[in-house]
Amino acid sequence: MNSESQIAVAENLLKINAVKLSPENPFTWASGIKSPIYCDNRKILSFPDTRNFIKIEFANLIKEKYPETDVIAGVATGAIAIGALVADVLNLPFVYIRSEQKKHGLGNKIEGILKPEQNVIIIEDLVSTGMSSLAAFESVKENGNTILGMLAIFTYNLPVSVSNFNNAGCQLTTLTDFDILTKNALEKKSISYADFEILMKWKSEFSSK
Repeated sequence: MNSESQIAVAENLLKINAVKLSPENPFTWASGIKSPIYCDNRKILSFPDTRNFIKIEFANLIKEKYPETDVIAGVATGAIAIGALVADVLNLPFVYIRSEQKKHGLGNKIEGILKPEQNVIIIEDLVSTGMSSLAAFESVKENGNTILGMLAIFTYNLPVSVSNFNNAGCQLTTLTDFDILTKNALEKKSISYADFEILMKWKSEFSSK
């Protein structure tokens, strides 16, 4: 990903309010973490221009960096739709990975047809600490597949996620990230400099824990 593309993705997310910045009233993530920033990439699906832009960015990245890809796998639930759109652009098979094994029917954890010898790219919508993303990675790995890499729309760039991905041996590439987005929001006057400093302080304090 070049810097211009990363900035364009950040601008698109801000334009459709997929990313909310609220330094004064922090959000609570599912993990319980209090954060001044919240990313909801599901909103992308409601905006055709942004949706098409994101899927093409993913598709171009895969064609350039991972031409040997056989299957696209989306992480449930946030990346199912965008992953299927990317697979459609590339004319590749698509599967999705459940967070846990289905408790009825066939008991699948990976839905769709995924043969062990196939090369897989995993699509994720968001990376925070990386734990749920890496659980999907392990599921595909246990299936006997070669995972070429994981691609995500956005990451908070937290050191804990970098460490988790490195320890798992999973290569992560994102379309944009916390640093690019917050800087762009400041330049576009979406947030004040005081808000920007709060965001930087939060990341620094979180990173030092």
